Amino acid sequence: MLTAAGGLLLRPCEEGDVPAFLSADRDGEIRRRHTRRPLTETQVREWFDDYRRDWRREKGGHWAVTRDGGEMLGRIALRGLDFDDGVADVAYRVLPAARGAGVASGAVAALTSWALYEIGLHRLELDHSTRNTVSCGVAMRYGYPLGGTERSAAVHADGRHDMHLHARIRGD
Repeated sequence: MLTAAGGLLLRPCEEGDVPAFLSADRDGEIRRRHTRRPLTETQVREWFDDYRRDWRREKGGHWAVTRDGGEMLGRIALRGLDFDDGVADVAYRVLPAARGAGVASGAVAALTSWALYEIGLHRLELDHSTRNTVSCGVAMRYGYPLGGTERSAAVHADGRHDMHLHARIRGD
């Protein structure tokens, strides 16, 4: 578990998070901004199993973002964790009811600090659709400068999107 400002706690996803996780992926904003989402509670449970396997194999980490360990407000992940190269991708989403309350900012700040300075990664990447100005702002505020634009890099519900690629290096 990781603690973050404002009473946020990042903890492993658990059975009680399944309904919130699934409902988040039905939200229009999340559907527009994220390319992959589960369709059933069974799929969510399978994803949670995959998350635990990623952790055991040291390939990724996935956390529910909560306030004081309670109800899920969002999720954050380190994907593609590569200790040999010291790199990983940061991905997150915030449930509709928790938007604008510092959930993404607090989670990104805590995970970034932990990944770079406690487990010793060298580079973290964060990408998002160029249409997602909120995520761009979060990335820039927490030390992930814009590195470039990947043209037509991801399929979203409304078609292909260009993606902004941000990166943070240990010591930035």
